[in-house]
Amino acid sequence: MSRISRRIGAIAPSATLAVDATAKAMQAAGQDIVVFGAGEPDFPTPEHIVAAAERACHEPRMHRYTPSGGLPELRTAVAEKTRRDSGVTVTPSQVLITNGGKQAVYEAFATLLDPGDEVLLPAPYWTTYPESIRLAGGVPVEVVTGPDADYRVTVEQLEAARTERTKVLLFCSPSNPTGAVHTPEEVRAIGEWAARTGIWVLADEIYEHLVYGEARFSSILAEVPDLAQRCVIVNGVAKTYAMTGWRVGWLIGPTDVISAATNLQSHATSNVSNVAQAAALAAVTGPLDAVATMRTAFDRRRLTMHRMLSEIPGVRCPVPQGAFYCYPSLQAVLGRPLRGKTPTSSAQLCQLILEEVGVAIVPGEAFGTPGFARLSYALSDDDLVKGVDRVGALLAELD
Repeated sequence: MSRISRRIGAIAPSATLAVDATAKAMQAAGQDIVVFGAGEPDFPTPEHIVAAAERACHEPRMHRYTPSGGLPELRTAVAEKTRRDSGVTVTPSQVLITNGGKQAVYEAFATLLDPGDEVLLPAPYWTTYPESIRLAGGVPVEVVTGPDADYRVTVEQLEAARTERTKVLLFCSPSNPTGAVHTPEEVRAIGEWAARTGIWVLADEIYEHLVYGEARFSSILAEVPDLAQRCVIVNGVAKTYAMTGWRVGWLIGPTDVISAATNLQSHATSNVSNVAQAAALAAVTGPLDAVATMRTAFDRRRLTMHRMLSEIPGVRCPVPQGAFYCYPSLQAVLGRPLRGKTPTSSAQLCQLILEEVGVAIVPGEAFGTPGFARLSYALSDDDLVKGVDRVGALLAELD
């Protein structure tokens, strides 16, 4: 009899966190490592949010259990924030506060899926999506996009992948890992297709405030209100407010779905940390000044990284329009000798880059598209230039 269940034993470890952990261990050992791995802002949480958490530490009611679905005042604030930022009107009863966006994603799939139900999953995808689908008994059906389309999926691709077992479409724009942003017209077309076919949409909107240039965030539920009874939205404070470590996200959806997911959470974790919820309340009700400052820095780094990557022979990189990632193709540099080795996969090449020049990037295998890689530009300008320079110098040695 196996010591570990097949269900848990089959989970693939998070490649992004694994790369980040390896790089940090090398840094702790004294090595000069540039880390393009983890997807988190390199800015501190705004001071007014930290101050709200400090005050909450001294409130006796925050020392006790609170409702599993979240502090009532935070659920109300999230509903108002969703109306303000997304143009979607919901009630507090349609909001569930979760332990970060990851828990929201898992609980959504666990609530919606029965064994064998299929989920359309545009690729490249965030590494957690397929694992959450499988844990819930579902079957991820990858719909691969590429750099020619700037990694944006089309209705025609989705329809070709749909079967009688399709229950959910996972839709993420702005995208992790590619930085792709669908136009409002594309979002509307996809939403109308979902409404016609009767499938659910799980919309991950965690990067809603991180868009650049002419790109514009558009919520699929705002574009297609007819989806209201078959759409759930995942969001949180992690990316917008530089609060990845605070672990506060939320799930928005029809009341029956939120009620069922709340019941699940009541047994899994009970309430989210009250202090973290108080911080999140200050975030979503406060100003967006710090967000604007971060966005300006990310925009500058985005253009720098794209330019530098595009100057490396054999590397092809569409211009990212959102989030804080570049997702270049490395296919043209694979299978060529480099410092005594011949990497034939992006995983092998990324390992070689880490070992030889001390730059940590995440291979495309983690996101469902081998031959590519993700580089986060959520790091200092100097480290960004140093890291891409190292990669470019190494690849210049290719035979």
